[in-house]
Amino acid sequence: MTDSYIAGIRMDRLAAFAAREAAIYAKARPKSAKALAKGAGNFLNGVPMHWMADWPMPHLPLVASATDARITDIDGHGLDDFCLGDTGSMFGHSPPAVARAIRAQARHGLTYMLPTEAALEAGRLLTETFGDFRWQIATTATDANRFALRVARAITGRPKVLVFNGCYHGTVDDTFVGLENGITVESPGLLGQVNDLTTTAVSCEFNDLAGVEAALAKGDVAAILTEPVMTNSCMVLPEAGFHDGLRQLSLKYGALLIMDETHTISSGLGGYTRVHSLRPDIFVVGKCVAGGMPTAVWGLSPATAERYNEADAKRAPGRTGMGTTLSANPMQFACLVATLSEVMTRENYAHMESLAARLSHGLARVIDKHRAPWHVVRVGARVEFICAPGPLKNGAEAAFAHQPQVEAALHTGLINRGSLIAPFHNMMLISPATKKRQVDHLIANFDALLTELFKAD
Repeated sequence: MTDSYIAGIRMDRLAAFAAREAAIYAKARPKSAKALAKGAGNFLNGVPMHWMADWPMPHLPLVASATDARITDIDGHGLDDFCLGDTGSMFGHSPPAVARAIRAQARHGLTYMLPTEAALEAGRLLTETFGDFRWQIATTATDANRFALRVARAITGRPKVLVFNGCYHGTVDDTFVGLENGITVESPGLLGQVNDLTTTAVSCEFNDLAGVEAALAKGDVAAILTEPVMTNSCMVLPEAGFHDGLRQLSLKYGALLIMDETHTISSGLGGYTRVHSLRPDIFVVGKCVAGGMPTAVWGLSPATAERYNEADAKRAPGRTGMGTTLSANPMQFACLVATLSEVMTRENYAHMESLAARLSHGLARVIDKHRAPWHVVRVGARVEFICAPGPLKNGAEAAFAHQPQVEAALHTGLINRGSLIAPFHNMMLISPATKKRQVDHLIANFDALLTELFKAD
């Protein structure tokens, strides 16, 4: 392969394809363009949250409505939604049970820093769904992970967290480290950080138990913070025995094991932890756990909760540094109860897994048909096509596999054909509301794009 190719595609062909698809997109959405030109200047860099600038289209669409697994923009274009708010709406847009709960609770107040009967039911359902933990409610998984790390440090008296190169745990400062030549370094793109993160974090490669043991053996690691599967980095699956090894090493060296299931809740009812019988000390999940209402939960195993209470009893008076005013509000509890009891069901997960398998197999057939040097990975209802050979073993390989130019062109091409996928790493989700025809339409669109990009010279 010469330098005139990228991910098996001729560079000149990719450039021409990308330019054409961008022009088609822009021409089809004049209302969105006009509205953005008029009103977006009130926001920093034209977007209300800077991640929105990561979408690769010429400009953003403005959403008019979203129901089930479909979005409609103000220009009248309907999109089969496989992004689903980057997992926030993994169970579909406004699941009916959640919408009913919101309407009912809105008549009784939005927040008052006191529990409700629904709070007690939510606690019961969280334990029934995810396992025997002592729960706390947060607003985002970033907050939940931050609080979990504070607990781990309080229990162990140690300063460091072990994270994996290329990991994603929201915007927790400590996790913005990586590896260079085997040495932990701060992530180069981190903005405004003044503390030396290498004093509070150590990075290892996913699937490298020897590296994990070497880091833990120094005795300064309070916790291992990991996703069961690496996401947001071109998906990396755990090798056989990796999670058992992590558990054993954490016990051997006295570090707590924190499992962040914010993305891998796609794995099945109870997340990857419950499906694969993992045994973390602390469990974290956010995004879609309350059906799209901003909510996260973190739970301590009974033994960990006891250790935390011992540490808490010894601390000096004052604020703990954990918790936020709007967390554990009654709207969250209403939505948690509705989601856990009526939406996050075995029947819905069975539907999601079935269609995700159909999508995964369909995309793989298209890749094989066009002899593209790519592969497909699936974790329950979450599917990715990766524009490089696989499987990937760790974060370093995942970073090398990431092909932003190719992914951006494919993304815009799919939107022009009615299919929306996540702007990050070609991620696609199946919801309980997703239909077979939507999956087949996405596979057909993917085939059309590869037919053009991989046509014979």
